[in-house]
Amino acid sequence: MTEITNYITNDFGPIDGQETIASVQDFFAEVNFSHFPVLEEGIFIGSISSDDVETFDSDKKTIDYKYTLERFFARKSMIWLDVLEVFAKNHTNTIPVLDENNSYVGYYEIEDIMKFFQETPFIKEQGGIIIVQKGLLDYSMSEVTQIVESNNGKILGCFVSEADLENVQITIKIGLGAMNEIIQTYRRYGYEIISEHQEDTYINSLKERSDYLDKYLNI
Repeated sequence: MTEITNYITNDFGPIDGQETIASVQDFFAEVNFSHFPVLEEGIFIGSISSDDVETFDSDKKTIDYKYTLERFFARKSMIWLDVLEVFAKNHTNTIPVLDENNSYVGYYEIEDIMKFFQETPFIKEQGGIIIVQKGLLDYSMSEVTQIVESNNGKILGCFVSEADLENVQITIKIGLGAMNEIIQTYRRYGYEIISEHQEDTYINSLKERSDYLDKYLNI
C-alpha cells in the first residue's frame, strides 16, 4: 500500500508573511482551501483561514494578522488515522506538514487522505460492520477484538466512532466469521448492539414474539 507521506504536496507554495492580504485574497479566490500555511523567514507560523482573510484590510501584510493564524499541523511521521484526526478537529481541508525539526515540508489535502483511506482494507475488502456500545469505563479494545477472534472472525479494522461522558460506540469491520455468534457474544459481555443485522436471531426472535403478541391482542 502507498505510504501516506506520498500524498504530501507542494502544488502551491506556502504564503509568505510579507505578502499583502490582497494577494492572499486573490489566492483563496482561485482555490477551494479553507486554510493555507504561512511562513515567516522560512519558518512555519500557522495557517491563515480563507473566511478570516475576507474581513482583513487588503493593504496590510499577512504578518500583521499573525495573531489570527491557527497553529495546527501534522508531523511527517504521523500515521493516517492521526492525520484524519487533525483534519476533523480543526475543520480544515488542508494541513501543513512539518518534519521532526519543525521544518515545513508541504501540506496534505483532505481529498488525498480520503483516497488513501479508501484503499485501506477497512474500506476496500468485503465484510460486515458491527457497531457496539458500552460504558466509557467498562469497555476494553482488546476485549472487543478478542470477542471477534474467539469466534474465528477476522478483524479488518475497528475504532471508537462516537463517545460521550458515559458511553463509547465502537465500529468494527469483520472480514470473516459468523456474525450472529459474534453479536451474541458481545451481548454476553455486556455490549449493546447499535447496528442492525439480518443475521441477528435475538432481534428476529423478539420481533416475531412482538408480531405474534400484536396479532393476539387484535383478535
